[in-house]
Amino acid sequence: MSRKMIGVDVGGTFTDVFALDLDTGRAGVSKVPTTRPDQSGGFLDGIRHQVDSFADVVSVVHGTTAGTNALLERKGAKTGVITTAGFRDVLEMRRRDRPRTWGLRGDFTPIVPRERRIEVPERVLADGTVETPVDVDAVREAAETLRALGCEAVVVLFVNAFANPANEAAAVKALRAAWPNPHVAASHEILPEIREFERFSTTALNGYLQPEVAGYLDRLERALKGDGFGGEFLIVQSNGGVMSVDTACRLPVRTALSGPAAGVIAAGYIATEAGYDNVITGDMGGTSFDVSLIAGGETVLSPQTSIDFGLVVRTPMIEIATIGAGGGSIASVDAGGLLQIGPESAGSTPGPVAYGRGNDRPTVTDANIVLGRIDPDQPLGDGLAKLDRDAAERAIAEHVGKPLGLSAMDAAEAIVRVANSAMAGAIRLVSIERGFDPEKFAFMPFGGGGALHAGAMIEEVGIGRALVPRYPGVTSAMGCVIADMRQDFVQTVGAMLDTLDPATLGAQMQAHADEGERLLDTAGADFAERQVKIELDMAYLGQTHTVAVPLDIAVTGGRVEAPSRDAIRAAFERTYRGLYGRTLSNPIRVLNLRSAVIGKREKFDLSTLAPSPHATIDAAERSARPVYAGGQWHEARVLARLDLPVGAVIDGPAVLEQPDATIFVEPWLRAEIDRFGNVVISRKERP
Repeated sequence: MSRKMIGVDVGGTFTDVFALDLDTGRAGVSKVPTTRPDQSGGFLDGIRHQVDSFADVVSVVHGTTAGTNALLERKGAKTGVITTAGFRDVLEMRRRDRPRTWGLRGDFTPIVPRERRIEVPERVLADGTVETPVDVDAVREAAETLRALGCEAVVVLFVNAFANPANEAAAVKALRAAWPNPHVAASHEILPEIREFERFSTTALNGYLQPEVAGYLDRLERALKGDGFGGEFLIVQSNGGVMSVDTACRLPVRTALSGPAAGVIAAGYIATEAGYDNVITGDMGGTSFDVSLIAGGETVLSPQTSIDFGLVVRTPMIEIATIGAGGGSIASVDAGGLLQIGPESAGSTPGPVAYGRGNDRPTVTDANIVLGRIDPDQPLGDGLAKLDRDAAERAIAEHVGKPLGLSAMDAAEAIVRVANSAMAGAIRLVSIERGFDPEKFAFMPFGGGGALHAGAMIEEVGIGRALVPRYPGVTSAMGCVIADMRQDFVQTVGAMLDTLDPATLGAQMQAHADEGERLLDTAGADFAERQVKIELDMAYLGQTHTVAVPLDIAVTGGRVEAPSRDAIRAAFERTYRGLYGRTLSNPIRVLNLRSAVIGKREKFDLSTLAPSPHATIDAAERSARPVYAGGQWHEARVLARLDLPVGAVIDGPAVLEQPDATIFVEPWLRAEIDRFGNVVISRKERP
């Protein structure tokens, strides 16, 4: 019997599995097609490729796209809203922004239509004073109306509930006694923070996702137990941590973008172990290219994200920029004669033209096949024996070459170049436009297609080098295994620093720490250590935007030491000066308290993934084949990447193949294998 820990990342095209043997330290990977509409089929199939018995699995950690897909495709539950009289249109009015910033046209349809947003008498003032107690009978009547309209979930959104949740709590108590399922929530439970639209939006989206995500996770959990699994089942959050299934079912909005977040966590760990503290990650899957920046070994967390226009989620998320440039992104020529890549994707069904499943429009993957960078006899994942290169070439010639007056080969290279340009733009967005010099960063590509474009990013953006992990196609699944458990909390303080009561603030910190510890205890996971991180959203009086100020807080025996006003002031001025080069004389305001309770999980030794000490370049040699790059053909070496020894140096042009990904080394680049088996790609020395 061998104990295994499994990470599973479900993407739009493939479901990736990373299996770590806890007794031997060895790892195994699987890549199987994602099953639609029920993703649990591919999920279980991928695990079965790695284990003889589910009873040997001690932990399954899952990065899910179920919530993200439900939001993007508008396939969440029929949800009802009960709100304060006069505030039913907050979700629709938003911040009065527009889908197209400079356009006069644009439509927005809220996830909860007006007829399912019902007002009831109640009012809490901004200082927390209850001006009008909630009419509980009106709440019950509203619930009956929403049930008659077919609602599966209901959320309570009362104005100023962050300042005093009494009215919301009374309404929710009455609702839970009568509502036919557990999908009932209030804004003070999801986001007790100032700003009505963001709080309303996050809570409404949470209710919208609850039946979908809870049903999906329940099916998975029952299927796992039915196959003999008795270990811990954890879900990756968008902040890069993990949570229990119970927490995920209660707070499904925290699962949005969880798969890409897991990839960033893995990338940060791999890069740090390899000696790179500054990394730009690029996750290229079948439908998108997701970019994030890690500076000084720290990932960047954003307090708020728009999943789509008007769908605002205010919960800590790893900052990720996403564009529609995945392997399955469809190439087309628009009415103006411009070549476009995406955002429409062929996904896993029907997939690229070369898959032979009915799609006749070329994709980025089809272009890489035609250019010789992907071997049609060695397709990624399971389910396909061979790719149809000729069909891909015909589709490119018809849909791109003919309209642009290009040969099929030049059209294929044009597709890749346009995709590269879009990816480079996303990288510049998270680096140059924020004051970071890309030359001081390493680019870590992962996902099934990222390593095919690593060299192009060196040339397009000026990044110093690329660091391709040992298993790039399943890096997000690996991140599931690496991620720590994390619980985030927020509470609006709304006080001037000069009149702030440190004891009251300390009590709020302690309440967050206690609840976080409780959630860690109920998760059933083992932790190497536990941490409590505290920060305050602060600003000078008169400023709209706040600064996140980390506090150096001592925690002894589970007790949190409350900071003094002077300590808070010093931390704010230090942070503000670091960002803006100066401080002001204005009074200082403390807006929000943010806390994170983290259970640090044991990390596996990356050296267990290193190549065998008996590996040789000669044993890794497979063949040679023509590859089209820079407008001409080159004879490229083809090598089995996983068989390359530590220290091996391969000059481009070369193609390094492995079951989960393909690496293309351009003619002007070279690759070297480091001690962990990572491939480091850099420019050749100039003669």
